Order: sequence, then structure tokens, then C-alpha cells
Amino acid sequence: MIVDSSHIGERIDKYLGDTLDYTRSKIKKMLENGNILVNDKKVKPSYLIKENDYLEITEYVESTDINPENIPLDILYEDDDIIVINKKSGMVVHPAPGNYSGTLVNALLFHTNNLSNVNTNVRPGIVHRIDADTSGLLLVAKNDKTHHALAEAIQKKEVKREYLALVAGIINEDTATIDAPIGRDPNNRKKMCVTSQNSKEAITHLEVLKRYKNATLIKCKLETGRTHQIRVHLNYIGHPIINDPVYGPKKIIDKDFGQMLHAYKISFIHPTTKEYLEFTKEPPEEFNKILDIYREE
Repeated sequence: MIVDSSHIGERIDKYLGDTLDYTRSKIKKMLENGNILVNDKKVKPSYLIKENDYLEITEYVESTDINPENIPLDILYEDDDIIVINKKSGMVVHPAPGNYSGTLVNALLFHTNNLSNVNTNVRPGIVHRIDADTSGLLLVAKNDKTHHALAEAIQKKEVKREYLALVAGIINEDTATIDAPIGRDPNNRKKMCVTSQNSKEAITHLEVLKRYKNATLIKCKLETGRTHQIRVHLNYIGHPIINDPVYGPKKIIDKDFGQMLHAYKISFIHPTTKEYLEFTKEPPEEFNKILDIYREE
């Protein structure tokens, strides 16, 4: 919801208590857990509403409602503190309203009893996310100390993430940097866009790997980690990711597979051992099948 001017200066817990069918104590808990965000940020119950604040409210789910499920995981590395997982395209990272099963979190709860509890009650172990239809490497924390350390490293840009993407059209430059702030699309609140309003800094570095007749295979390095960042940035420069149903070209190559975006490399300093770790994973078979179409043109 977007708050109108008549509620400027009102405490958020009072405003939501009057607006929603929730008790003040439940609203406080939702604010603390991150189930209620203001302009994509957590705030305290005493936060005073500003004009045009954008409130995103996610249903509060008790952890007992999330069941462990025996879903195979592609684990590249695991120790007492972290897990490095290759997430398949199509798998949602954590439960959300209307989708409480089949997620990475359900699989993790079956795999181990040791997961951090820093994030909301529906995101145990999840330090960072990738889109459901993006495949590739993801870090999971097995305890709160590790979670805090990894989250701080991500904030300090010490965790390096690289992606492979196949985009429409030919990118003529061999390298490029997109420095354009990202925020909610005012015309479609489910999408993100490059905008100067209620936005955050977003920087993506590109390197061309291969040019085809009608497409370009690129490597993307994230300097920031905004929602849908690579997809939004590439669409912004006129080279949307192929097979992206939201930001991509109208033509979908494979309706059963998501966007041609794969998180293929992640590197970081282990928060406990201080050892430098680097992991890579080649794209899935479906990615390569679509890539073959453009190779043969």
C-alpha cells in the first residue's frame, strides 16, 4: 500500500493497527521480523509515516507452518557454518503467502537442523537471495554468528558474485558499467525499474563473452544487490535477458524455463576459518539448450 498525505507523522504501528485486522502486538512482531517493510527497509514501530511511503506487508507465518521436505539439493560445499548450494531454476528461495512448500527453505529444513534465525521466521539460513527463475550459487548460514558476518561482508561488497546472461541484441562494447539507481516501478509495484524516486544505488559491471547473430552472452559482476538488478539494468540499456517473462523480449523461447541468467561464481572469505573460498558452477542443461539455438543461427 502507498500511504496518503492524511497519515503523515502518524506512528506506523498505530496506522496499521487502525488499517489492518491485526493487533498492535502482532504488528510489532511483523515489523521486527521484516514482514512489514517501508520503502524496502525494516523500521521500528515508532517510525513516523512520510508522504508516499510504500508499505510492503507479507503475511506472518509461524515457523511451525513450514514443513521440512525431502527435496534433493545440489550442495557444492558444507561445513559447520555455511552451505554453498546450486539452486535450480524455478525453485523459490523461501516460503511466501500461497507458496509454503517446494522452496529451498523446505529442502534445507529437511537437510539440517542447524540454520541461522536472523531473518524472518520464514527465511532460516537465507543470507541473500536470487530470483526463483534464476539458477546458480547461493550462500546459506548455519548459525547466527556466521549469518551476521556474511551479511556484513555482503554489505561491504566483500562477497563477489558473477553471473552469466544471454541478452537480446548485440552489445558492441567489450566491457561496460551500468550505474543507475533502482526502485519500485510506480506503474507496477510488482516490478522494479531505474528511477530517481525512493531508489537505491545499483551498479552492474558487464563483460562480453560471445556475440551471436541476434544475441550476446555476457558476464555480469554485481557491486550492489538490488531486487532484479541485472534484469532491470539490462532491460534499461535495451538488451533485456532472453526468456525473461517480466523484463525480457516478448518472445519466450522455453515456457518451462526461466530467464537466461545463471549465478555461476561466488567468492568470499570464510567467516570462521578466514580462508578464501571460490566456487563455480556451469549453467543447467536447459540454459545450454537455449544457448545452442543462438549458436546455430
